[in-house]
Amino acid sequence: MSGKETDNGLSMDRQAMLELGARTVELLVGRIEAVGEGGAWDGEFRQVLEERLLTPPPEGGRPAADVVEQVAREVLPYAARLDHPRFFGFIPSSPTWPGVLADFLASGFNINSCTWLVSSGTSQIELVVVDWMRQWIGYPESAGGLLTSGGSAASVEAMVTAREAAGHPEGATVYMSDQSHSAFKRAALIAGVRRECIRLVPTDDAFRIDMAALSRMVAEDRGNGLAPVAVCANAGSASSGAVDPLGAMADFCAREDIWLHVDAAYGGFAVVTEQGRELLRDIERADSIGLDAHKWFFQPYEAGALMVRDTKHLENAFAIGHDVLQDTVWGANHPNFSDRGQQLSRSARALKIWMSVQTFGMAAFREAVQGGLDLARRAEDYAGESPILEVLTPVSLGILCFRVAPRDTALAEATLERVNRAVLARMFWDELAFLSSTSLKGVFALRMCIINHTTTWDDVRRTLDTVVRFGEEALRQVVAEP
Repeated sequence: MSGKETDNGLSMDRQAMLELGARTVELLVGRIEAVGEGGAWDGEFRQVLEERLLTPPPEGGRPAADVVEQVAREVLPYAARLDHPRFFGFIPSSPTWPGVLADFLASGFNINSCTWLVSSGTSQIELVVVDWMRQWIGYPESAGGLLTSGGSAASVEAMVTAREAAGHPEGATVYMSDQSHSAFKRAALIAGVRRECIRLVPTDDAFRIDMAALSRMVAEDRGNGLAPVAVCANAGSASSGAVDPLGAMADFCAREDIWLHVDAAYGGFAVVTEQGRELLRDIERADSIGLDAHKWFFQPYEAGALMVRDTKHLENAFAIGHDVLQDTVWGANHPNFSDRGQQLSRSARALKIWMSVQTFGMAAFREAVQGGLDLARRAEDYAGESPILEVLTPVSLGILCFRVAPRDTALAEATLERVNRAVLARMFWDELAFLSSTSLKGVFALRMCIINHTTTWDDVRRTLDTVVRFGEEALRQVVAEP
């Protein structure tokens, strides 16, 4: 039977595949080259996109090149350009080209990184990358982990692991600061912790967890018959970049026999630099750590990771036999990553990290991470010297929180919030840059996260200058109001 006779219509010939792939790569490279020339964000209303895209699936196909061109023209541009050098909102992502190609290759090879039998090559690469992370953190050789979709999945797996390590007690209670990411509340709920047993601990003026309050809450809960199972620390909070007192928290958790998890999704890869290592001192004492390589390690989504000080805790929580998988005994004493987390079907996430590091080397990555630290400090100095800007909390890692608040004019908090919301709205629609905001103990703050490896000081300065200009205009309008 010929290939033609067995073709069900879902195949393409060699030349068509090469031409389509070449055009796709050309579009991607062109976008990367020009990303800084346009705006940092674009979007469209749902009604407009529905008119263009809400059509029945075609019964017959159309030229693949036309489909690619439509996607590049009418779908993908309507998004936050997270790799734009002046995208400072939320947590940016600026992937390397080898990382992008790694995802392309893994998809083309149709890899499922679930067990050693199914994917020994990419499983070994994941072991290598996990061991790199172990060494960067300073974990012992007993440590290990796995790559996840991101911090949310890592936090769920960390909470399940902590619960299992505590013996799955009744009245399980989890503690986190009032600055912790919402993903941790969700993770605790998924792990079976009742809402009323999720404790939000207040923070100090630097947005670091209040250790006295934590100690008091744990003691009260134990007295009421509850079972503290985990404390979540921030190693770079999403709002301000705050780093909790990791050493003091490790001491406390060791005394109280409570699992310590560190959310380092945003800030964790700062450990590859000397300065970052000092800022995250004692992180290696945590029982588990979540990191996102698609943030400050310059990889495409999805490239999260969960690291655990003792790998056996992960396997105790997640390893479950199944008849359909009984053949995976091939490769006995080899790790199956499906035994370490919630996913069986898993993409080869570690490959992009490995290919990027092999291509550029760690010196380049250290320099890129350090560049973000340096630019954030420089931005803090620049804002602090401005008569119209106020730095709301010292820069921590790569985040600057500030606002328009002229030193020579006393304005009510409500007025300052109105001014800064007006500035943010102008920045949102301006073509130069993208900022986001946060709330710091009730104070509305403008927020810049500066971690893109393509960002320059000129990008940062121009953005701050634009904030000043919009701020002056908003202030004049406020003064002119009756």
